[in-house]
Order: sequence, then C-alpha cells, then structure tokens
Amino acid sequence: MTIEEEAAALVASAFPSLDSAIVEYITSVVVGMDAVEARDTNEVAAAISPLLEDAAAASLQVVSALCAKLSKLVGGVPAAGASGSALKVLPQSSSARQPMSAAATGANSSPSADDDDDEEDDGYEQEEADIFAEFNVLKTPIRMGDLLAQESERLAAIQRVLSERHEVKKTAVNQKLLERSEGRIKRKQDKRAQKEMRQLAAISAAAAAQNPETASTNYAQNKAAAASLSLDVQIENFDVFFAGKPLLQQADLMLAYGRRYGLIGRNGVGKSTLLRALARREFGMSASLTIVHVEQEVVGDDTPSLESVLEAHTERHELLQKEKALVAYMDAQKQLGREVETKKAMELAQVYSKLEEIEADKAPALVAEILNGLSFTQEMQSAPTKSLSGGWRMRLALARALFMRPELLLLDEPTNMLDVSAVLWLENYLQDWPHTIFTISHDRDFLNSVCTDIIHMHHARLEAYKGDYDTFEKARDERILNQAKEYEAQLMYRQHLQAFIDRWRVNANRAAQAQSKIKILEKLPELKPIEKEPEVQFRFPDPEPIAGSLVHFDDVVFQYSNDKPIFTKLNFGLRNDSRVAVVGANGNGKTTLLKLITGDLLPTKGESHRHRALRIGYFSQYHVDQLDVSMSAVEFLHTRFPGQPLQEYRRQLGTYGMTGDTPLQPIRTLSGGQKSRVAFTLLGMQKPHFLILDEPTNHLDIETVEALANAINAFSGGVVLVSHDERLIRSTCTEIWVCERKSLTRFEGSFGDYKAAMALALRKKTG
Repeated sequence: MTIEEEAAALVASAFPSLDSAIVEYITSVVVGMDAVEARDTNEVAAAISPLLEDAAAASLQVVSALCAKLSKLVGGVPAAGASGSALKVLPQSSSARQPMSAAATGANSSPSADDDDDEEDDGYEQEEADIFAEFNVLKTPIRMGDLLAQESERLAAIQRVLSERHEVKKTAVNQKLLERSEGRIKRKQDKRAQKEMRQLAAISAAAAAQNPETASTNYAQNKAAAASLSLDVQIENFDVFFAGKPLLQQADLMLAYGRRYGLIGRNGVGKSTLLRALARREFGMSASLTIVHVEQEVVGDDTPSLESVLEAHTERHELLQKEKALVAYMDAQKQLGREVETKKAMELAQVYSKLEEIEADKAPALVAEILNGLSFTQEMQSAPTKSLSGGWRMRLALARALFMRPELLLLDEPTNMLDVSAVLWLENYLQDWPHTIFTISHDRDFLNSVCTDIIHMHHARLEAYKGDYDTFEKARDERILNQAKEYEAQLMYRQHLQAFIDRWRVNANRAAQAQSKIKILEKLPELKPIEKEPEVQFRFPDPEPIAGSLVHFDDVVFQYSNDKPIFTKLNFGLRNDSRVAVVGANGNGKTTLLKLITGDLLPTKGESHRHRALRIGYFSQYHVDQLDVSMSAVEFLHTRFPGQPLQEYRRQLGTYGMTGDTPLQPIRTLSGGQKSRVAFTLLGMQKPHFLILDEPTNHLDIETVEALANAINAFSGGVVLVSHDERLIRSTCTEIWVCERKSLTRFEGSFGDYKAAMALALRKKTG
C-alpha cells in the first residue's frame, strides 16, 4: 500500500462519514508536505484541522490523534540513536522538537504554527551558527562532500514539491477554507525552501573550508542558486559593445531591491544600450526576476486603450479567458441536459480563487487611475489604440508597465512628451514604487524627486552615488577637485625627483642618490590626468534685427475639418525680444498653436500676420521625421544646404556638440540626443529671427540642456518654448502662457507658481 493510500485510510477511519473528495484533498495536502514540515505535528494540524472541523463535528482529541498518525506516516520516525548523533544538519524549531499536546491541537493551532515558522525564518542566522558550532566540536572527520550532496538532493526534492499543483476534484468542500489552507501551505513551503537554501550555502562554505579543492565547484553552484532567490541585481566585471565600439569595460553594476536609480551620462555613451541589454538578460540575471523595459510605443489596433493596459497583466488576462471558456462549456452542457464534470467545476473554482487573490476586479479602476494621471481623458481611454498618436502610444506603454508592477522597471526618458501635471503625477506615483527602478532622465527635478541613487556612466565605466541628482553633483565636483589636488601633488613630487636626478646624476658624489631617486621614480604608478568630459556648447547665430511686431493674431479661430474648434479668438503678438513658455495639459492644442505661428496651419477664422522678412526656425518634438536616417549628418546637411565645403558642415555640427567621426556615421546609428543635435544644426543653419521649440529637451543629456539654455539666453531673436523642463523654462522665459479651454491666457506669476498650482490641483483631484 502506498503512502497516499495509507494516509487516506487513516483519514477515512477517523471520520467514516467524511466525503471522499474531502478525504482525497486532505490526503494530497499532507502527502504534498516535505518531510521536515510533516514531522512537525503542529504543521499538519494547521493545514488540515480547519477542514476537518468544518466538514465534520470533530473533537480536538480525534483531530489531534489523526494529525499525530499522519505526521508519523509522512514525516517518518527518526532512526534509533539519531538524537545522540554528533552532527545536526538542519536544526528544527522548538515546536518540531516537542510533541504536540492534545490541548494545543485543532483550529486554534494555526496562528501559533505561523508564528513558529516566522521565528524559524527570523533566526536562520543562529541556525547557521549552530551548524558551524557543531562542526567545531567534531571528534572524528566527516565527509563534507557527502553531506553537501545529501543536502542538495533534499533541496531538489523540496523544489519539486513546490512546483506541483494539487488538483481538487469536488466543489462540496468549503472553498474559502480550501483556498486559505492552500495559500498557507504554499507560503510555508516557499519560506522553508529559502531557509533550506541558506542552510545549504552555510554547509557549502564549511565544506569549502575543510577541502577547498573538492568543494569549490559545489559551493559556487549553490552560491549561484542562493543568489537566484534574491531580487537584487549584481553584475561584476562586464563589457558592453555597440557596433564594435566599447561602451563599458570591466564595469560593475549593483541594483539593490527597492531602491530607485537614475542613470545619467552624455548622449552617445550607451545608456539606452545598457538598458536594452538588461531587458534582454544578457548578464545572466535570475530568470525569476520580472523585468519590464519601457522603450517602444504600443502597436495601434482596435483594442481600447484601457483594455490594452489591462491585457498587459498576462496572468489576469489568461485567467479571464479561461473563465470565459469554462463558463461557456458549462452553459453548453446544461443546455444539453448533461451533468457538468467535477473536474471542470473545480477548475472554474480555482480560476475564481486566483482572480480573487490577484484582485482582478480592482484592476479596471487602477488602470483608469494610471491613465488619468498620464492625462488620458475618458474618451481616449475608450478609444482604439490605433487612433492615438505616437506620443500617446508611448504613454500607453508606460501605463502598461506601471500596471504590471515588475520587480525591475527600466525607464528610458519617461517624462518625454508629458505635460507638467502628468510629470508631477508620475513623480508622486514612483515615490511609492515598492520594487526597483532604473531610469534614464535629463530632468533634474524628476531625478531629485524620484531617485534614491545616481549611477554616472562615463569613460566606459559606471560610478554609483547615494542620494538624488543634486547630492551627486556636489559629490562628483568634490571628487574631481580631490583628484585634481592629488594629481598636482603627484606631479610636483615627480618633478622634484626628476630635478634631483637631472642635477646630480653626473656628479660622482651624488650618483648613488640619483640612482636611488631613479628607482623610486620608476616604481611610482602611472600618472593619469583627470578625466574631464568636454564642455557642451550651443550657439544660435544672431539674425539681422527686424523692427516692430513679428507675429500678430486677431480673433483667430481654428478647427480641424468638421471637428470642434481647438481655439476661439486668439489674440496676441510676438516681438523680437519675446521669451514665452507655453504650458498646459496635453491635448489642449500647444503644438497646434506653434504650427499656427509658423504658418504650417492657417486660421479657420480671423487674421494672422507675420513680418514679410521673418524667418522662423521650428524644432518639432518629432524632429526625427525630418531627418533622412540613411545618410550621415554631413550628407544630410549637404542635401538641405548644398554648395558649401565639407568642413563647413562639420563646423556647424561641431557648434552643437557633434565632433569627431560622429558626423560621418549614418544618422540611424546615432542616439536620440545626437539626432537632436543634427536637428538643431539644421535649425541654426536657417539663421532664424525667431525660434519655435516644441519639447526640445527630449533625449538631451543634462549638460546639453544647460548648454541649450545658455544658447537661448545668448540669442538675440525671439523664442516661444513648449517644455515640461522646469529649469529650462525658469532660466530662459519671462512670460508664461497657459493653453486651456480653447484659449490662450497669460499666467501672472513664475513657472514655479504655475507648477505649485498644478500640484495643488493634482492633490485635490486624487483626494
């Protein structure tokens, strides 16, 4: 007779009137426990006593006796003399060492069992210490390799048990009790497996200490297995190449679980490439770690936006599909007058249980909250994804990632194309993120608000700093200053030695001293100069002055075809010295306004006037569409401004930070920031009187954003800027125009005042 049959016989004997499905289920629960857990009568009682008491009028004594028999059957009886063994491999908890009394059994034993289990987990360090203490008092040598092999086999058996799923065949059992019991067992098994792994690592370390040559391989394997249980990311001494160019060499990366990291560095150093490599798990990270990389926009189709985000939770989506199929099958069986199979009924019950566990019913409200925070209107949430522009589909990808809540969230410039309100919402949302974040951003305020750590990527290496961006900047400047002082001191010491050598090497009386100085000089480490990143400089050519008003709008109304009007009665003027920041929620027409100013769109009603000599330089947030990515930057400029020597194109590109061989590379191989530099060069070569800049900071690094601000301030023409970058607006603009409710109004106050008003409105909106 098998153990399963014996266990079933024990249960049926103790409770003859118990339904066979309940007997079978209780048997599967007990047999599914690992040997260590089954030897603890408390564990067995905690798992099955609520089911027995609910299904039959069972006394505590009967339940206690049954649990003791099942524990003895499944856990086994310790061999004679085991208690006197010199070595205790896996110490048991106090509850496992002391038999369970009849008064302590039954439904009320479950909480104490949980507490004991938590105490075991909290005290695993002491258990490891006990193991090593036992090693120290051994009177005779033992074979650590054999012990390690035994523990490895035990761990493999535990992991096999964890992967098995119990199949319930009848719905007559109290479903909530079944779910609660299964959940409790699953949690205990997971904790037990992790503790076994840690204890195995301790034994491996002891084995390595006794016989390093034979145990090193097993120890490394078990160390790697233990590391796989961690949600930290630790990659040592790795390289990253792109198109044969080294981006990182012998770099180290440590991402502690639950912290929020900002990845910064100049455009083109390989930040996005590193994120893609992490998303592809190229560095041997744990397969159990869930990773989501927000980079590509959602492909448009007929799926509503809200439903597209819901489908990102694949487990929920699959469970709902399974539920739909099972319900349809049962309805069909009922219509045919057939009895529904018990197996199908239990499958449906399990689906409902899992849906309740993941709180599937709350998902639509959570998704609506995320989309609303990212400025999706109710109409947009129900609209098909194919009706959204590329920028909105990118936000949809961000919403999907936030809803999935991965253990490692990789974000590449998440604030691009977000309005001020959406950026504020995202900052608040990520501050409460329970897992790890690794984000690239050019927005200093976003980094200060969200990040707990900064990782600086430069000169093919990574340097980690604790704190936000402002803290990093101070620490980096201090480090560079100290390095400069050390370099100067070493240089002066070398020069002093060299001067002594040059003076006295030919003098017979001092020749020995000179030779000594030569040896000292030769032994000194190589003197390396401070690695400073080149300063970024932008420069827009000053145009010839134009007197009077450059752009003037009188009662302008605009609408697309038969749609509702975007603007009604726009009235404003722009001069040579205008410095205007246009702000407002996405979808209120900011980009449309810019195109009306440039003349790309014509008013539906009203009058718009532009000076006949006016040249406008327009930087679009979709500037990449203006570039021929199959050409190099030099070739592209030659097609737009023919007849100039090659060096002139390279000089113009150098004005915007495109140096070296980069202008000769195909544009498609350039980073997002480098493509922006090509677009700025194209704009500058037009020698505009007026700059119209739509989200110009997208994809630029922080130093380049500062260079752009300096270039705008040095420019003698007018500027209209649409941006969410607070530092850029504060440093360049003197007027804030709010685009909302089909009109354009001047905001009386600074951008900081406007942002504070948006933050207040957001708090009221979210309650």
